[in-house]
Amino acid sequence: MNNTISERDLEIWADYLVNYSIGGVESDDLVMIKGEHITWPLMSLLQDKIIKAGALVDINLVAPDNDRGKVWGAAMARFGKPEQIERVPQWMINRYEAMTKYIEILGAEKPDLHTGLPEETSQAIMRADEPLKSIRLHKPWVLTLYPTQAFAALEGMTLEEYAEVIVKASTTDPRLLEKVENDIFTVMSRSRQIRIVTRHADSGKELDLRMQIDGRNIVKCTGLRNFPDGEVFTSPDANTVEGEIYVDLPVYYAGSTIQGVYLKFSGGRISDYTAKTGHDALRKIIETDEGSHRLGEVALGMNNGIDKVLKHPLFVEKIGGTLHIAIGASYPECYVVDPASEQGRAECETYFEEGVLNRSAQHVDIVTDFRPGGAGIAVYLDDTRLSIRDNIWVVK
Repeated sequence: MNNTISERDLEIWADYLVNYSIGGVESDDLVMIKGEHITWPLMSLLQDKIIKAGALVDINLVAPDNDRGKVWGAAMARFGKPEQIERVPQWMINRYEAMTKYIEILGAEKPDLHTGLPEETSQAIMRADEPLKSIRLHKPWVLTLYPTQAFAALEGMTLEEYAEVIVKASTTDPRLLEKVENDIFTVMSRSRQIRIVTRHADSGKELDLRMQIDGRNIVKCTGLRNFPDGEVFTSPDANTVEGEIYVDLPVYYAGSTIQGVYLKFSGGRISDYTAKTGHDALRKIIETDEGSHRLGEVALGMNNGIDKVLKHPLFVEKIGGTLHIAIGASYPECYVVDPASEQGRAECETYFEEGVLNRSAQHVDIVTDFRPGGAGIAVYLDDTRLSIRDNIWVVK
């Protein structure tokens, strides 16, 4: 078990997650805490805090061969059949419906156990898990990343070095981001279009990607969903995404590192794609379903306290001076004020039928670096070209 984190740091971290990220707990709350056993030091402290506050806890321990505790793990992908995968137990659905708030602790002991799985069954598991993911996304939730030896090795770092980066970012007051993100949030809120200019690393060709964001809700991220945090995001009108983009920073997904990604969008749909590293993993993501051929998010990284480029998407997408897009599902809160309400659900259904809102079993963030040396050239909100100062995006 990882004992490189002090009790004081764990206490600060857990306190932010419970009392800030999910808004505290009341006596009638049932909070699900999900993670592998290797993350137990943080899970245990969270459990204690929630019980002391008078609420109930559902500890959802994840098997080491299961990627983030999906409805099925690697054994089902290797040996099961699609018809088995579709038979999601009702008790599992009931479990997610019963919880009122959700904390997920990322961090794996043996991530290689869920790599190299058959494509057909892996995609079937993603689809079967989609209803459970949808349930939790309509309730207060937060994700955080616990340092493990296996994840440290993926970054080429010792556990101590890796834990120092993670813990430093996870014990910094997230409310400091409120002021940092405000100017970008204000400009994005009144903008109709975002234009992204990048350069292909091999050909040197300048690439241009555009999408409409008018009418969308813009979200400032200050630790209420991801922890640590630091981005300003929205989901565009998926129909309007047009052009090309090059994505240079590495991202770790389901046991594979993906880097050097080229995407071409035509009529809102990915019409061509390549990756210098992890092309097969990228292909599996994009070919999961119809929605995974479309775009679900565009966001600017705003955390200048994270300067180490880690492959895990929870960290790499937050780096100040970066931009990320997400292949797959849109965020309903970018279209309606309350997606959990009856009216909100109806409005989201209309947006989905019109192709404005995208649904998919996938939501995979890929990141371009706009700092010196990166593939990014420029980002425009309408006619306003953004700048980078002190490693964060600013309005000129």
